[in-house]
Amino acid sequence: MSTLPFVSENDVRQDGTSENEKRPIIHLHGVQKSYRTAVGDYPALKNIDLEINAGEFVSVIGKSGSGKTTLINMITGIDHPTSGEVWVTDTAVHRLRENQMARWRGKNLGIVFQFFQLLPIISVVENVMLPMDFCNSYPMRQRAARALHLLDLVGLADHAYKLPTALSGGQQQRVAIARALANDPPILIADEPTGNLDSKTAESVFALFNDLISQGKTIIIVTHDSGLAKRTNRTALIADGEIVNEYLAKALSTLTPAQLLEAARRIQPIQYEAGAMIMTEGRSSDKFYVVSKGTVEVVLPRPNQSDVIAVQLGPGKYFGEMEFFHQHRNLASVRAYEHGQVEVLAMDYATLNELLSQSEPTREVLHQGADLHEQENVQRRGEPQ
Repeated sequence: MSTLPFVSENDVRQDGTSENEKRPIIHLHGVQKSYRTAVGDYPALKNIDLEINAGEFVSVIGKSGSGKTTLINMITGIDHPTSGEVWVTDTAVHRLRENQMARWRGKNLGIVFQFFQLLPIISVVENVMLPMDFCNSYPMRQRAARALHLLDLVGLADHAYKLPTALSGGQQQRVAIARALANDPPILIADEPTGNLDSKTAESVFALFNDLISQGKTIIIVTHDSGLAKRTNRTALIADGEIVNEYLAKALSTLTPAQLLEAARRIQPIQYEAGAMIMTEGRSSDKFYVVSKGTVEVVLPRPNQSDVIAVQLGPGKYFGEMEFFHQHRNLASVRAYEHGQVEVLAMDYATLNELLSQSEPTREVLHQGADLHEQENVQRRGEPQ
């Protein structure tokens, strides 16, 4: 396994994984961060586990003070965890010394700050060249041409020789993105990248991010805009220093962050091998399930005919709600897809009922879904309504 500059061989995980196997480009394991205050230690992050694969577009959302910025500071190495591990591009970021950190960061991360942070006394193109100068990543004679190319990418080549103060806020944000791409880093991290932009400019910035994703970049954005977050591939919701299980949050989106955290503490992850039965038609059910990995198949029996696969459910989808609301045996069987292992998050009905008693909107959504799915299943089975 190859290592990055300034990292000892002991800092690279020796787990036997071959270079060709897919591994997360970012991996946080058991990360905790506490700050000392006059009244004692304040836990900003609590036992964070997070994996992000190469090429993913991930949003980090949460209320002010929830831990979003601290989480990003762990990934970028701006701050160090009190305990736990932070791996980025196979580098143990939590072990890097300060003199190693800046150069590693310059080559591997592109960071877009909310307030641009462009140097006002040098031109736009010189701002974009700065990371190349710092890391000596391109021959000097190529740097200006590359900077102009990046400015063209963000639609600002015509403004290359202006000072940043001559540009609008949206234009300065795009310059900041060009600068973040200067050393061709695999990962781009943006803090509220559209927070100070009008809707049209924000849309153009988001379109640029999608283009970069299609080129293989990994992008993480910190945002308070839930609408924007829904347009990314994945959303990491953080509340009170903890990351809410993303699949539970997707399945039960009407719960508050606090309710989701409580629910996450009371679910049981269960793994099933390919083709294994999870629920069997005709038997009593006592659990509500959310798919967290892989795919499950809902299989319906039909009178005098072969069984039919009614639907396939992937991560973030749920099943078992019909039995909860209609108090009868399973109307269908549910099995793991035959071509891959499956993980589900199981919650017993007593816990689900307690949770729903705290959230009438969630009860209503699940109940409506149960009624609809039961009607669809009856139609697929060919039974009279």
